[in-house]
Amino acid sequence: MQSCRELGISTVAVHSTADRNSLHVRYADEAVCIGPPMGKDSYLNVPRILAAAEITNADAIHPGYGFLAENADFAEVCTSSGIKFIGPDAEMIRKMGDKNTARKTMIAAGVPVVPGSSGLISDGNEALKTAEKIGYPIIIKPTAGGGGKGMRVVNDGGELGKAIATAQNEAQQAFGNSGVYIEKFIECPRHVEIQVLSDQHGNTIHLGERDCTIQRRHQKLIEETPSPAIHEEQRRKMGEAAVAAAAAINYEGAGTVEFLLDKHGNFYFMEMNTRIQVEHPVTEERYSVDLVREQIMTAAGESIAQRSFSPKGHAIECRINAEDPEHGFRPSPGELQVFHTPGGYGVRVDSHGYASYKVPPHYDSLIAKLIVHADTREEAIERMLRALDEFIVVGIKTTIPFHKKLLRTEAFRSGKFDTGFLDSGGFTLS
Repeated sequence: MQSCRELGISTVAVHSTADRNSLHVRYADEAVCIGPPMGKDSYLNVPRILAAAEITNADAIHPGYGFLAENADFAEVCTSSGIKFIGPDAEMIRKMGDKNTARKTMIAAGVPVVPGSSGLISDGNEALKTAEKIGYPIIIKPTAGGGGKGMRVVNDGGELGKAIATAQNEAQQAFGNSGVYIEKFIECPRHVEIQVLSDQHGNTIHLGERDCTIQRRHQKLIEETPSPAIHEEQRRKMGEAAVAAAAAINYEGAGTVEFLLDKHGNFYFMEMNTRIQVEHPVTEERYSVDLVREQIMTAAGESIAQRSFSPKGHAIECRINAEDPEHGFRPSPGELQVFHTPGGYGVRVDSHGYASYKVPPHYDSLIAKLIVHADTREEAIERMLRALDEFIVVGIKTTIPFHKKLLRTEAFRSGKFDTGFLDSGGFTLS
């Protein structure tokens, strides 16, 4: 909405009854309530969203980064209704949304992929042969969805049959699709993703990488750019691979190609997110670019052929969640009695919260993104610690204390950590 306001474009906020007081509703030029709190009755209710667009004469829909953001059917319905979906078309979303199809597409494009099954696993014998061929440990992954649901690591053949059945059942419950496939489990990896931007004229560029290695149960908590784990040659190769991935499906808009980086410096395609990412602000700060504005302009047909973006300094983002890290990160909804955000040079806060706002229990626990930018990684860490000290939230528990402690650890400061750092039990808040 901020990007639209600068472009002179009027905005409409759709919201559930639980979000009637959210900041995005207050900020928009118009607002339409589309249903009760449950997502299936509001934010996933396509007819109601299209009705809101129709009665307000909206000619485009920006899907954000949740709910229908990567829903090919929704993108298709928007197009057939004469409404521009700000993002890739339905075919592109389908190609990348199904991870098995995405994997095959990347192999054809020459992008490195993790060794694994040639398709979905249909029976136990086939799975056993594949696992023995690529070697244990292996990981079972759902072809649909994300967020760690339906994923199982298997260390030997005796565990395989039960693990596949469990993964299929969980995938069916979470995504309505029980399809799973097998990959070699990359031990001690880094999670590094490349931001790409493509227009309607066949041009694709990348805007560097984001390191998203600090995770808990496959959920990202801290992101930064540049990655402290890769050198310039790796950066060049990963950027080229990401551009090739986008070009392989004639991509349009902003997208992210995610890679796993093993301890030997080899990188492998993991998935492509066909939307803006939660962590996009770190790229914006380092490259001095408004990625949402770029999404809007490329959707309007603008070319990026003559655009160039130069990186500068180091940026870090901490996700401030309404969770209690001292008690297993359990959700902590409730009223923000005090909500004082930090400021000063090189500090940015993206949030829908404010003092007296009530964080609802129905959705993701993210309440703010705290982003800092500085000349060096060391300076960025110190700036983030200063900003975290200034961030005052009263009324609910948040992940602020967790971030303060984590940023002071030798592992984080040295940049020597992997995706298992938090889940291995080596770090606790108390």
